[in-house]
Amino acid sequence: MTAGPPPPLEPSPLPTFAEEGFGEKFLRKTRENPLVPLGCLCTVGVLTYGLISFKKGNTRRSQMMMRARVVAQGFTFAALLGGMMATAIKSRQ
Repeated sequence: MTAGPPPPLEPSPLPTFAEEGFGEKFLRKTRENPLVPLGCLCTVGVLTYGLISFKKGNTRRSQMMMRARVVAQGFTFAALLGGMMATAIKSRQ
């Protein structure tokens, strides 16, 4: 067996990554888990409609919208947990 050339004495340079701004990170995270921003928008929409109903004096509709807000928040939380679990499972494979 003949010995090949010795390994280089200097370590290879580490890879460099481009700096990611807020907009790029937001778009990347939205593409990874699109249900979370959708749930946030639904929550804000239902909350706004409920507050407008409350201001107009329609207490029945206001109460219904506040209950719908809780449901929308639950959906958003479930989407967040589901996305985290999917990411964890994907990183293990």
